[in-house]
Amino acid sequence: MAAETIEQRDSWLTEEQQGSWRHYLEGTARFVEALGAVHDRTLDLSLGEYSLLVQLSEAPERTMRMSALADGLVLSRSRLTHTVARMEQRGLVERRAAEGDRRGVNCTMTDAGYAALETAAPGHVAAVRRIMVDALEPEEFAVLGRIMAKVAESSKLSGGTEEGLTALCD
Repeated sequence: MAAETIEQRDSWLTEEQQGSWRHYLEGTARFVEALGAVHDRTLDLSLGEYSLLVQLSEAPERTMRMSALADGLVLSRSRLTHTVARMEQRGLVERRAAEGDRRGVNCTMTDAGYAALETAAPGHVAAVRRIMVDALEPEEFAVLGRIMAKVAESSKLSGGTEEGLTALCD
């Protein structure tokens, strides 16, 4: 089996599967583009900044290790570091050494960051509702949530992490 390539192991998508796959790719790309545009035009936080602050707002003491934050946002550590640096300059977050771990760094939301999140939230939610929620029937939206949870888990196990990528390609 080791000599088999991924292409030999996997069968081609059917025409119907190919169509669904392409609709998924276009739909997710257009959704993120539209939501990002709303943030860029009407809110004081980019979509990435908003997502980061949401993660922190839900964490104990509004603090997370940078590595956990990167994983939760599905960002490289380098990209997260640049985003956090920009947000730190604006007073939205602070980086601090992790207690008991000299190599670890925590990111903490400031009061100004929390206020910015509260201000941006109504516009963000209205855009999500207009672009996605209202376009779907309630059951479709519920099914979409269940489907994407499965896709996220499968992606983590099958290539979304270094371990998963190694298992997929070996």
